[in-house]
This record gives sequence, C-alpha cells and structure tokens, in this order.
Amino acid sequence: MVLNKDTARKTAELLLQINAIKLEPENPFTWASGWKSPIYCDNRIMLSYPEIRNYVREEMAKQVETLYGKPDIIAGVATGAIGIGILVAEAMGLPFIYVRPEPKSHGRQNQIEGQLEAGQNVVVIEDLISTGKSSLNAVRALREQGANVKGMVAIFTYGFSIATTNFESEEVALNTLSDYEHLIDQASDTNYIKESHQQTLLEWKTNPQQWKQ
Repeated sequence: MVLNKDTARKTAELLLQINAIKLEPENPFTWASGWKSPIYCDNRIMLSYPEIRNYVREEMAKQVETLYGKPDIIAGVATGAIGIGILVAEAMGLPFIYVRPEPKSHGRQNQIEGQLEAGQNVVVIEDLISTGKSSLNAVRALREQGANVKGMVAIFTYGFSIATTNFESEEVALNTLSDYEHLIDQASDTNYIKESHQQTLLEWKTNPQQWKQ
C-alpha cells in the first residue's frame, strides 16, 4: 500500500534518475530466480547520493511515525536494507538491529544482530519487495525472539499478487514509498520509456514467471 501519491511519484523519479531502477523492455534482465524481466531494481545505489538518501530516509521515517507512532526499535533486513534502516533509525532517534537470512554458523550463531528484548515494538525496514519471502523470513525471526512486529515499510514493491497473499497470510502490514504502478506512470509521463513499451511493462507484471520478450 502506498500512502501518498506525490511521494510515490517523486521516489520513482529519483530512483530512475540514478539508475537504481532500470527499465529495458527490449533488453530484459535475468533475475536470480531465472525470471526474465524488463525491470531491474537495486535501491542500494541511492546510498551513494546524499540528497536522495536523505529524501528516502525522511519519507520513510514520516511513514513509520504516521502508521505506528514511535516503535522501540527499527529493524533492517540484511543486506539490502541495513543502510536505509540505520538512516531511518537515526532520523527517529531509535535503536537499530538487523536480521540475517539465517543464523550465523559460528560464534553466537545470531540471526538478529543488535539488542532486542521480548515484547518490544519493532518496525521492519526493507528496500525492495518482490515475493516477500525473505522479508517475511525476517519477521518470523523477530517474532520468534518475542518482538511485537508492528509492520513493514519498504522503498519499492513490484506489487505481485503472490506478495500480497504472503503478507496477508503472515498478518504483516506492508506500506511502501513507491510501487510498480506509480513507477510506470512516472516513466511514461516523463518520456523515460516509449509509449509502445508501456503495455509491455504492464503485461509483464500480470504474469512475470511466464513472461517472454
């Protein structure tokens, strides 16, 4: 769910501007899952641009406070959301922890890095939502340690129906600064993409697993 249309469009504009999101319908990317895709997203690139990362930090912090008040802790999902998670926690004056995909195989074998007490209210920060599998894995790890996960705020989501189903089944509220719909609108209105490519990009989202160029 996107809270603010203007924020969604502005976030999409900034991510396109620095090539954190690339749209190439004629030269599709291959994801790690094997899916062919006309879009590639790496939001970590925005960490190298102070003005843009500050915008994202402030907007995420505002959304966290609007939706959940002030939680006890901000948690980032490793590795992509560690950077932005720390920035949001700093902006809100809150402690920060992060969650690994799985426990370490050595030392204390932590999956959660940082200090977390049972019963504390946590908001999870994520950079990108595709199916939601890795994001929800982090939520489960936090809940297993007794955290009260209030919800998740992410920079961008593709808006896949499988992600919506996964978040609903885990009873996790998800809000994002921007999403695929606002991205395509922004790219079209600013002539970032050809008009003929818009339909291709919309068709991909309806069935990304089976999409062919």
